[in-house]
Amino acid sequence: MMSTATTTGYSRRGFLGMLGAGAATLAIGTSLTACGPSASGGNAAASAAVKLPTYKEFTGIKPDLPGNADGLQPGFLSMPKSFIKTTSKAPLTQDLSAYTETFATPPPGMDSNPFWQRLNTALGAKLNLTIGTDPGYPDKFATMLASGDIPDLMWLPPNQGIPNVGPMLEAKFTDMTKYLSGDAVLQYPNLAALKPDSWKTAVVNGKIWGAPIPSTPMGQVMIGNPEMWSKVGGFKFTSTDDFMAKGAEVAKAFPGSFVLGSDYVNEMHMFGEWFGVPTTWRLNKDRTLTHMYETPEYKAMLEFAAKVFKAGFFNPDTTLSSFNAPFVANKLAAYVSVGPKGISEPREADPTRHGEVLIPFGHDGKAAPVYDMGYGTVGFTPLKKTTDEKRIREILDFYNWMAAPFGSAEYLQKNFGTEGKDFTFDSHGNPVFTKDGNTNAPGLVSALQIMSSPENPIYSASFTQDTQAIYDASKELLKYASRNPTAGTYSDTNSKVGAKLTTSARDTATDILTGRAGVDTWDAAVAKWKNGGGDKIREEYQKALA
Repeated sequence: MMSTATTTGYSRRGFLGMLGAGAATLAIGTSLTACGPSASGGNAAASAAVKLPTYKEFTGIKPDLPGNADGLQPGFLSMPKSFIKTTSKAPLTQDLSAYTETFATPPPGMDSNPFWQRLNTALGAKLNLTIGTDPGYPDKFATMLASGDIPDLMWLPPNQGIPNVGPMLEAKFTDMTKYLSGDAVLQYPNLAALKPDSWKTAVVNGKIWGAPIPSTPMGQVMIGNPEMWSKVGGFKFTSTDDFMAKGAEVAKAFPGSFVLGSDYVNEMHMFGEWFGVPTTWRLNKDRTLTHMYETPEYKAMLEFAAKVFKAGFFNPDTTLSSFNAPFVANKLAAYVSVGPKGISEPREADPTRHGEVLIPFGHDGKAAPVYDMGYGTVGFTPLKKTTDEKRIREILDFYNWMAAPFGSAEYLQKNFGTEGKDFTFDSHGNPVFTKDGNTNAPGLVSALQIMSSPENPIYSASFTQDTQAIYDASKELLKYASRNPTAGTYSDTNSKVGAKLTTSARDTATDILTGRAGVDTWDAAVAKWKNGGGDKIREEYQKALA
């Protein structure tokens, strides 16, 4: 089956690992953390004072469904009828090397990949990519840095524990502030169309180090199976008691099925929203921070999670890499996805099936729930240290080309290639990969999108009803939106030990959920987190937010 355009170019696993907010960035079989190497690192005052690039919205293509400043992404029910060219020339005059990552199967190499070769023609020179995969990206990143032989560009992920980001940038990469700060960015219109919140990611030590890679601002959601939940009046609940009662009825109506997936940490993230657990950190009135692990809401969530496990709601198979097959077979009633776009995921297994987003509810029917927004970016891509003005300007032209918005001619080339060779248009005007395109493009497109990207709209080529459903669900979720107050700030201690501390705490939380430990063990786990670096992380974030 040929691939069509989708709302994003990242895999579910990659997105869950990269973008999950609050309690759960854990995807099945992975343990990436959410806090980024960004903003305010080393010099909070300087970073707070830096003038972000002037925002100038791209208005050349009008969406069918408008977005807003609160995080609602615009929606397109179809591709534009014509593709506007947003740049006047190919950006490169000499070859460019880069290190990036793919969350898809790596593509065929450049010499045997016509899609890649045609992209090079559009760019004006060869784009020589070293494409890493997860896990292993940070190790290779460190090896390259230590060797001194680094590529022109290196994607800096927001979540993979790369330490000492501030000193590393100062020593190895180029300060781009004077080219991007304030109105200077207007020379590069596609970069100016990136929102201020996206740019905060690329600010470290009071300097702007490259173009950010925007992603969906929405966080994880629970996706329900409409066919199964229709037996109990739909996928909505008034309290956790209501959830337990209806879940038991669904399991009884579909023998051999499970109410929830096996991704325990992600499920606890959803439970936490029902209990009002803060989005990683709670910013208090006195500007101090309280971590979610320290709150009574988190402990109450753990007690509930253990109750859910005891009731047999979880699928016991923790090796599943996808929940689509059991979902469309009516063997799974709900699971956690990266965000509202998860509505479309079941169609990968059965085009006639779709999911439904659960809108958070108060655990007791009275308390207000929260909805954890996502991080909003997947890092940035700095340029290795150089004083060559011409080269810097060429890299900026490259950034600008790569950030061309949805529906532009450059976007079409970057994501789908050349008509008749890499893709064709279907009867609705949506690009569909050819057989060769389906072989050569996806892994490379994933790597390109991770390295540089425009703001992302909601778009589903084959199922316009999904675009509308994702858009409508997003509007409802935003009513309960909660953002991590430390997003866009930097803690070096978190970069060094945050992942280890989080893994340890999650292990205890999972032991409590599965009944291997009692909830009374949680206090000791919190103390271990605090003493192992949590208090230091808090101190650094508080300094950045002061």
